[in-house]
Amino acid sequence: MMNWNSLFTQERHGTGTITRDSRSEFQRDFDRLIFSSGLRRMQNKTQVFPLPGIAFVHNRLTHSLEVASVGRSLGKIVGNYIVNTFGKDFNYEETTFYLHELSHVIAAACLAHDIGNPPFGHSGEKAISKYFIDNKDTFIEGRNRLRDYFDTIFWDEFLKFEGNANGLRYLTHSFNGKVPGGLRLTYTTLASMLKYPCPVNGIDNNFKHRSKFNFFQSEKNVFKKTCEKTNMLLESNNPLLFKRHPFVYLTEAADDICYKLIDIEDAQRLKIIDSNTVISLLLNLIKCLKVHDFRRVEESFDKIKDTNDKVSYLRAKCINALTVVCADRFMENSHEIINGLFNDELISIVNKQCSEMKEITKVTKQQIYNHPKVMKIELAGYQILYDLLALFVPAVLKHSPTHMDTKLKKIIPNQFMYDESIANISNYEKVFSVLDFLSGMTDEYALQLYKQLKGIEINTHD
Repeated sequence: MMNWNSLFTQERHGTGTITRDSRSEFQRDFDRLIFSSGLRRMQNKTQVFPLPGIAFVHNRLTHSLEVASVGRSLGKIVGNYIVNTFGKDFNYEETTFYLHELSHVIAAACLAHDIGNPPFGHSGEKAISKYFIDNKDTFIEGRNRLRDYFDTIFWDEFLKFEGNANGLRYLTHSFNGKVPGGLRLTYTTLASMLKYPCPVNGIDNNFKHRSKFNFFQSEKNVFKKTCEKTNMLLESNNPLLFKRHPFVYLTEAADDICYKLIDIEDAQRLKIIDSNTVISLLLNLIKCLKVHDFRRVEESFDKIKDTNDKVSYLRAKCINALTVVCADRFMENSHEIINGLFNDELISIVNKQCSEMKEITKVTKQQIYNHPKVMKIELAGYQILYDLLALFVPAVLKHSPTHMDTKLKKIIPNQFMYDESIANISNYEKVFSVLDFLSGMTDEYALQLYKQLKGIEINTHD
């Protein structure tokens, strides 16, 4: 059983020291992420609408910043509830954490929740997986099939490449020439990101927390230490499974709230969905959630004349209402959550109680995610990553690389490249040098590199 008073620690991955300054350790997590290159690159990574031109819509960075804002609010509401409900025997540190620091933890976890996603959204993940599926019988140098280079669990990680697991790798891996331990975040923030605390061979779609996986074998030790340092509930040693950390539900809810509402706002700006349809959906949702005085909302709404501002106003009211309702659902289910018995998402409970939320999800899927503009660019991104993998993966695996292979390996930045002078570097590590390189790319850089290597575009010197 987990306990509210032992779910957090100030200890960091990669260092045993705690630096004292005007910020708390959890505020420092947020600040490290804000100034990280990985977060900065997300300004040119697809959210839903890749490379939208002059239209002012969301990318992965703006999405993550907004999720962090909602997460901070959820952390504040739930932190106060935990102190008022379970804090009778809390000491000063425990009370202070829930009243003042939980909001920083959730905001930091939200900020980093997409940091491991490759370019071109989820189509990028699918492209990586499909490359290995399609090429399992492809021979490298006429010696062995691609599949034969890897043990089963390593191969399965490639077949089911997962952005969540890649996020943990980015945040904790010691890349060449970089600070050991990655960003060296607190174990508390890392635990708050583990939506799927299991390995690839622990996937079981009957359980929400095992529907995907959250760590590669290269990060098994840091995953295990994170779970132990935050007193997560062990489910199995083989495979290594844990129950979700309670804070994860807040991180997940913040993401769900934002993408379900922001996507339709962007679609309205791009004229993919009619503004009257969007306005009707949002008004109905506000009415259903019963957090705001609907009459006053209508009065304020009627005073706004600009269509985009009308939609933005209603979207803001919906986000606020959903934040309050999801916090309520967390509190109502806190007993099941702390005991590892909760097998749902906070937003799913809202969906069941409010048909208007289901309608928004339905319209989003039908009119946005399957819109020709979205699908075409997804397919283009899919092909770009697939073809880049087809160039780089054989190059790093060959015992006798060709001249072209040697040139390709030189393109991989040193921070990602394995040390070729070490004789016992595994094929798993070699391929991850490629995956680290590709998954860190922005959409535009991946497109540019693809054009250059395919001979579509040649750089010239000024």
